[in-house]
Amino acid sequence: MRTTRLLPGLFLLSAASLSFEINLTRLFAVSQFYHFAFMIVSIALLGYGASGSVLAAFPQIKRNSIPQTLYWSSLGAALSILGSYLVVNWLPFDSFSMAWDRRQVLVLVFHFLVLSTPFFFTGIAVGLVLAADPDKANQTYAANLGGSALGCLVLLLAPALVGGEGMVVLAALISAAAALIFLREDKYRGPGTAVNQLPDMRSDQFSDEGRWVYGRFTIGAAVIAIVFLVSGSAELVRRIQGSSIFPALELRLSPYKSLSYAQQYPDSEVIYRKWNSVSRLDLVRSSGIRSFPGMSFNYTQKLPAQDGLFIDGDDLSPVVRPGADLEYTRALPASIALQMRPGASVLALEPRGGQDILTAVAGGAHLVTAVEANPLVFEAAAPIYSLPQVRKIASNGRSLSKDINQEFDVLILSLISSFHPVRSGAYSLSEDYRYTVEAFQDYLQRLSPAGILVFTRWIQSPPTESLRAFATILTALEAQGGDPQEQVSAFRSYNTITYLVKNQPFTQAELALIKEFTEQSAYDLVYLPGLEVEETNRFNILPEPEDYLAFRELVHSQDRNAFYRSYPYAVEPATDDRPFFGHYFRWSQTPQIFAELGMTWQPFGGAGYFVLLALLMIALCLSGMVILLPVWIIKRGGFWKHTAAGSWPGGKLPKRYPFYFGLLGLAFLLVEIPLIQSFILYLGSPAYAFAVVVFSLLASSGVGSLVSDRIQLPFGLALIAFNLVLLQFIRPLLVEKTLGWLIESRMALVFIVLAPLGLFMGTAFPGGIRWMVWRPGMQAWIPWIWAINGAASVISAILAALLALSFGFGFVLRLGMVCYLAAWLVVMASERRSPARYLAR
Repeated sequence: MRTTRLLPGLFLLSAASLSFEINLTRLFAVSQFYHFAFMIVSIALLGYGASGSVLAAFPQIKRNSIPQTLYWSSLGAALSILGSYLVVNWLPFDSFSMAWDRRQVLVLVFHFLVLSTPFFFTGIAVGLVLAADPDKANQTYAANLGGSALGCLVLLLAPALVGGEGMVVLAALISAAAALIFLREDKYRGPGTAVNQLPDMRSDQFSDEGRWVYGRFTIGAAVIAIVFLVSGSAELVRRIQGSSIFPALELRLSPYKSLSYAQQYPDSEVIYRKWNSVSRLDLVRSSGIRSFPGMSFNYTQKLPAQDGLFIDGDDLSPVVRPGADLEYTRALPASIALQMRPGASVLALEPRGGQDILTAVAGGAHLVTAVEANPLVFEAAAPIYSLPQVRKIASNGRSLSKDINQEFDVLILSLISSFHPVRSGAYSLSEDYRYTVEAFQDYLQRLSPAGILVFTRWIQSPPTESLRAFATILTALEAQGGDPQEQVSAFRSYNTITYLVKNQPFTQAELALIKEFTEQSAYDLVYLPGLEVEETNRFNILPEPEDYLAFRELVHSQDRNAFYRSYPYAVEPATDDRPFFGHYFRWSQTPQIFAELGMTWQPFGGAGYFVLLALLMIALCLSGMVILLPVWIIKRGGFWKHTAAGSWPGGKLPKRYPFYFGLLGLAFLLVEIPLIQSFILYLGSPAYAFAVVVFSLLASSGVGSLVSDRIQLPFGLALIAFNLVLLQFIRPLLVEKTLGWLIESRMALVFIVLAPLGLFMGTAFPGGIRWMVWRPGMQAWIPWIWAINGAASVISAILAALLALSFGFGFVLRLGMVCYLAAWLVVMASERRSPARYLAR
């Protein structure tokens, strides 16, 4: 059979699979929390690995008509895409109750299995074509990678049109289209076109009657999917009928998300909801929404009505309704900066609902430059962003601060996250590049000589969030030759702490103004040049002034690293290589965790971390089953003893082959995952980073797969390692030199930088297949090798995220490079037994 005729269908099926995978990460970010993105990647790879196991354990599948099997695989993928989404939406996983409800572990395993089903069917199709024609493995792999790259582009463009729920149905439609392509490939017959390596394979064509039945089935499925698409699209639903015909498609949110809380008020109403390529935005109107973080308790006047703005169902940001009296803003912490710099030019970074914009306007700012990364915010809070004093810019705050030449008198880094107890740990895995050492250095460079940086964070006990923010400021100032003891001040309300930072020492007049403001507003001083302990903890009284004491100890510590090591939580400064500002977990907490397990709702500060560990354990178990189950079935069934062709004497497979493909599975994700996470800073959002990085690697890997027969396998592996070394130097230069470029230009640069790496990464798998099948009988092992590769990737997807938390992205990339070098050593060690013509042709 000429399998090249099947590649267009394989291309579409791969596009559907990858678009569904990425969309699941978006849906889980909305319905659950960010760390489930790594679970989705693992789930997809589990499905691929399981498909290889099934093909290895049940070789009769490979003897059926290939177009017919591919047809049913595509339909299975289409139906399971819809079905798996509906099932997990109906039975959500509750990570917060895992500490006392062990059934949630079973739910998590169930989610793993159900969501892996669409990827299992896709893997069956890819693995079947690979096994049928290994000589064309490069073309098959290229179609798989190229289609997956197309799926990335779909996720950049389509969500704004059909919404996140509609994207599920769109992926199912693309799979159904692939089934139609396989349906028409029914003209292959005769030994001249059969795959010689699988002599038992039949090439029966569909009968006219059968083709009509299958065609009707596909058309009917497509019609149903279109109905789902129309009724499930969030945009059309709300414009035409107000609710969905199929309520099961409506995404269910975790009850712990801020939007879920807001919708519990009797009069709550979603007045605006829209998806774009990076997020879902909801605007809720309710009399119960009141959000004025850090407001002075001394303010007793009437507060304005507000709506609630939510990004991905979380982090309430208040939107004051038009016509409000702005006098209340003088009772907010950031107003002190405007009192110190009347008539200032203000830069507000990610002000979301616009409360800091109103504070600046009410404080007399002559110009407020509002930089917001999500353009949907401009629509939802249009009355605020349309004020005459406001200049709005759709950009990431870090990229604008790199590019803009203007200096500002006041820079406000807005508090856009809701209060999240450290003990919950649900946000500990999220990258936040706004609060890294490099970020604060950028902010300080945007200030005028006497300019002020002001930002507010939440108070935690013991000090964690506040202490890490302070440590990051100290490090940034000292890196620029500043004196933190003279250039930083901080004060707290009942539940927030506000920092004021300058490039110059505070003057006596400024210090007096800060003391007067905090006295009038009943704020407690935490840090100020010359501050004594008696001047702290006067209004919002704690058992002891723990923030003041921790700040003072850190400033005067002779060995800051020793201070960080001895502190019960991880509070060392966040950096661009480890931008996990909300991750405070230490392994020393583990005994306490197990002592309190089941006794409290969340007994530790690393819930997100331990959920990842649970995911890793599940992935290890399932991956082990994927690898070992077919071997057990084969041995019990005696398959290798009774197969006339495609067998290895005694059923033995040289260890170097599974070891090599296992290393490839580990290496690919150990490279891809940290690249995605590290490029969030450069591209401005996780969605952009995921789509662009994955597209760049897969598209270039597809090209590499096509030309892999011209590149010697050891040479290609060595060039992967070489490109990874170069990337360690190129990534920081990209951020330093081009972060302020237009987003389209930055996307193009990412592709240019990653394309050489992806090109050679794409040669490793098909080159390995050729290296393996030069030995007689090895072709029959291809499905199991496919399973091993997928199972190893299941583990590495989660392992990469865990290692990045502790050691940074650079470490994980270097570990991926080590895996590729180990694969190179495996090949080189056996090259003397492998003729060169099988390593490159």
